[in-house]
Amino acid sequence: MDDDLTAGFEAVYRETYGRITAYAARRCDTPQDAADVVAETFAIAWRRLGDMPTGEGALPWLYGVARRVLANHRRGEVRRQARNVELDAELADLYSGSPETGIELNAITGAFQSLSDDDRELLALIAWEGLGREEIATALGLSRNAVRIRLHRARRRFSRALAEAGVEPLPQNRLLPVERSL
Repeated sequence: MDDDLTAGFEAVYRETYGRITAYAARRCDTPQDAADVVAETFAIAWRRLGDMPTGEGALPWLYGVARRVLANHRRGEVRRQARNVELDAELADLYSGSPETGIELNAITGAFQSLSDDDRELLALIAWEGLGREEIATALGLSRNAVRIRLHRARRRFSRALAEAGVEPLPQNRLLPVERSL
């Protein structure tokens, strides 16, 4: 890349970073979300460096980029919340015969949240996204065998956490789909 373009980007970044950050912070629910929006905005600006105006035109252009990034972020958040509602409904249906459904749902949620991020991601890819081991291996950059081993361990830790929370275990295929072809 041309040194002049790189220097120009660095100058625009230094001049506009604070204003773009404030823009995102005023529109996001958390500082982490705002940081994500700012990072994505400048990543797009870097990729589209040839399209970015120079001088005073850079800031409004960056506001436009940040606005679109923010819209994408909000759509992603809505999808995530919808998936959580769907999961809650599935769990409610699964335990609807129990008189203490609310207590059990809280216990299940607590057990799931007690798992490591890696375990939760693996179990969510199977249960929520419906991915098979091969697809998970591709998504996570792992071998199928590594996925099989990690999935087995994650399921065992989840079962243990459920037992500690006093939740009656379900057959494994009801709680988390098992890929039978592998």
